[in-house]
Amino acid sequence: MNHVWRQTVAASTAAALFLAGCAQRKSPPEVPAILTNPTGQSRAELTRVLSEAMNGVSVTLADDALTGTDTLILGPAARRDAKEMNLGGRETRRPEHFRLVKRGSQCVLVHVETGRSWILASATCSPR
Repeated sequence: MNHVWRQTVAASTAAALFLAGCAQRKSPPEVPAILTNPTGQSRAELTRVLSEAMNGVSVTLADDALTGTDTLILGPAARRDAKEMNLGGRETRRPEHFRLVKRGSQCVLVHVETGRSWILASATCSPR
């Protein structure tokens, strides 16, 4: 009986190590990153992805967004009336946080609040 128990423990250990190895191979490590050499195409892609992440809300970005830091914080737009006048008052909506990471050779934008991520195919980035 002792022999069967040892085989079971050995098989279980081997299976656990194999699965751990598979999990490590699936996702390369993430490192904070910044955009390098942004182009009109990469800026347009970033704007499109951010708008998608914000459920279609129009997003306006500076040309140097994510070029000096790996973090981007998008605040809600000011509420306006029918005549486009700022309604003012206390803002209760929270800003959205995004991080740029390098995952292997890919530039990936991560929505901090939800954990969703998007590969930026036209962007180039380097570790921060």
